[in-house]
Amino acid sequence: MQLSDYQDKYAGIRFARADGVLQMTIHTRGGPALWGSAPESLHRELGDAFLDLARDAENRVVVLTGTGDSFIAASDPTQSYPEDSLAAMWPRIYDEGVALLNNLLAVPVPMIAAVNGPALIHAEIAVLCDIVLAAETAEFADLAHVPSGGAIPGDGVHVVWPMLLGPNRGRYFLLTGERIQAAEARQIGVVAEVLSPEALLPRARVLAAQLAKLPLPLLRHTRMLLTKDLRRRMFDELHSGLAHEALATLVPRT
Repeated sequence: MQLSDYQDKYAGIRFARADGVLQMTIHTRGGPALWGSAPESLHRELGDAFLDLARDAENRVVVLTGTGDSFIAASDPTQSYPEDSLAAMWPRIYDEGVALLNNLLAVPVPMIAAVNGPALIHAEIAVLCDIVLAAETAEFADLAHVPSGGAIPGDGVHVVWPMLLGPNRGRYFLLTGERIQAAEARQIGVVAEVLSPEALLPRARVLAAQLAKLPLPLLRHTRMLLTKDLRRRMFDELHSGLAHEALATLVPRT
């Protein structure tokens, strides 16, 4: 796999590489990234994209960031779903949900998240990276599940946030839609550094360049060690979490 094989493959992801550092920028129609689950959405594309870049031996470090003033702060109102029913849609959503986080964790080199603004929907994509940097304007929440009244938090967020925040605050975070500002996220260990928006990507690139100079076997084996527990947790809990989410969606509400 080479960069040219996937550089222009995805509608919502831009790739650029220099000196072994691959920058992966998510967007929606060129603007800030919006979340959705229809075909050609980030839900559909990210799992495949992580798999593609994992197969590219020229990648030594990955920098993941958003576009404009937000990481993922809202849903995409323009998306339509081709399936006739939720029952027809869920097999696809299940497969994409498994691929999204498992393939992220299968990337064999260090990942740096540069969270350029609010990460209110699927913020776990950023905080699962090895180094998490945040702009001063960033905040973290899970608004796509319980707070929206639309979904069970079973697509990996039920693993990530209780692990990072502790069991009690993690459950509170998922049930209430609590927003954690960048400064507090650093204090509690979710974020490593908080920077001005202008300094965010330059700092990510400095750290990435430092890592990229190291021997590739060191980078790969370190990444595998540092993600081992995360991969085990996802193996144990992601499939059943998505199954619970599907059940709650498909069973008539009372």
